[in-house]
Amino acid sequence: MTEPTTTIQTLDTPDGPFTVLEDDEGHVLASGWTDDSARLLARLADRHRPRRLTDGRVHAAEAVEAFYAGEVEAAMRVPVRQHGTDLFAEGWRQLRAIPAGTVLTYTELAAAMGRPDAVRAAASVCARNAPALFVPCHRVLRSDGTLGGFAWGLDVKRSLLERESVGVTALA
Repeated sequence: MTEPTTTIQTLDTPDGPFTVLEDDEGHVLASGWTDDSARLLARLADRHRPRRLTDGRVHAAEAVEAFYAGEVEAAMRVPVRQHGTDLFAEGWRQLRAIPAGTVLTYTELAAAMGRPDAVRAAASVCARNAPALFVPCHRVLRSDGTLGGFAWGLDVKRSLLERESVGVTALA
């Protein structure tokens, strides 16, 4: 049995190189602002990590280009494939439901997940989110309105939120 092919492509963006790993069905497995494929692969659990990568054009490239051209919701139409518990799956689903131009706090994300006391779990949902941009964990802030963390750096998180027209008060 032949192992499925995973396509990798790095695109130039105003926020730096953006690399996408996409399975043979067009689902984004992982993505982020790096040109280091090893760093991107490390975002996936070993058992879900593709063993073979092929350089090529990913289907998601058009959505990335559209995002940076001002159609910020284009990324939400890209299919993703994530592996995790039911709680994580619900968290990732809730992240995709946050409209561009708005943010949630980790506390609000926990409540949206149906687990209002699970604020640390909500933060973990964001931290373990491999298909960045397509599952917009950058739209989650700390309760005090500060940026919190982001795997690809706070400068990128701030830029994404500004591009999505989130008010500057949210970017303290």
